Amino acid sequence: MTAEQDCGLGDWTTAVLGDPGEVRSVVTAPAGVLSRAGEQVDPLADDVVRLAADLVATMRVSPGCVGLAAPQVGVGARVFAVDVTGHPKTLTSHGIFVLCNAEVVEASRWRLGREGCMSVPDLTGDVKRASRVVVQALLPGTGAAVRLVTDGFEARALQHEIDHCLGRLFLDRVAGAHAVYQRKVYL
Repeated sequence: MTAEQDCGLGDWTTAVLGDPGEVRSVVTAPAGVLSRAGEQVDPLADDVVRLAADLVATMRVSPGCVGLAAPQVGVGARVFAVDVTGHPKTLTSHGIFVLCNAEVVEASRWRLGREGCMSVPDLTGDVKRASRVVVQALLPGTGAAVRLVTDGFEARALQHEIDHCLGRLFLDRVAGAHAVYQRKVYL
């Protein structure tokens, strides 16, 4: 396999989870769970599959949400959901998916970009991230290994959620106070 090959998600869909999930409350900073690295998980464990379904359900009812990690719902685990489908900044999209124990194995084309977060509801900030990444992870419900090659906004979303799983917020990555902004609210 070359570095450019995308082993994608295969035929994985949220139906594999076998559960519509329950909407959970999103915790906000400075909740301790947001600053601690999550534990690696068994992607076949019932509680992990249920957590994956809950992350998807919570994302779906949260306007503008393109990613949600387990620590954001109070669970110290390395699990997150992403779906950048339809977002105006999206170049590449793998649709909706959930990853366990994800890690960035290649990163390039670093760019500055504005980020926000449901766990930091009043602020946004400029964060430098790779605009092309290769991420390796496991899929909940099947345990299948996946290697995603992506770019642009989806790459940024993956890095943001992986950071959550490692106990980091986007605020930990901004260049300084001059790169943090009050979130704009449009009525």
